Amino acid sequence: MSFSQKGRMNKKELIAFENDVRELFLDKRIRFPCHLSGGNEDALLGLFEEVKPEDWVFSTHRNHYHALLHGFGPDKLKEWLCTYGSMHVYGDGFFTSGIVGGILPIALGVALGIKRNRGKNHVWCFIGDMAGYTGMFSECLTYAEGHKLPITFVVEDNSFSVNTPTKEAWGTGHGFDKRYYKYRRKYPHQGSGDWVVF
Repeated sequence: MSFSQKGRMNKKELIAFENDVRELFLDKRIRFPCHLSGGNEDALLGLFEEVKPEDWVFSTHRNHYHALLHGFGPDKLKEWLCTYGSMHVYGDGFFTSGIVGGILPIALGVALGIKRNRGKNHVWCFIGDMAGYTGMFSECLTYAEGHKLPITFVVEDNSFSVNTPTKEAWGTGHGFDKRYYKYRRKYPHQGSGDWVVF
């Protein structure tokens, strides 16, 4: 798979990559939990126009698109997924955690280190809508704002906390100033199954 002219993968390439990963999972070449993305390509392509190669990107269990858009080569990422799984992908300036909200304090610490060392990098921290309702998110957001840290939190809202509608689990929104986008998920919480309508 080749990169688009800008050096980053385009929407068609992202979707093709995730379809390939789905097939690897179905063929049992990926023998770990696999959290696929789909439906959020446009939002991420827009956001990653702002992410510089030297910036830090922190992600979640659903990280394939983030890794690819931050410079992980598609072949390298497929090999990683088949060997180690997708819950904990990491590389230069890229780090993930499969723990809900677990990436937040790590990203915050890196942003604090950048500020203390007078660095020029920026931190981008992606979380799901479920993590956006946790106390950890509130604490990290408050600390980052209070100390003017170089960090942007991006809440990816697919309307589900695992398979429970987020509004049922947590109630209404909380109104913090944050980056936020909503998309309709293509795949179930885990795996590659198809939706069945009764």
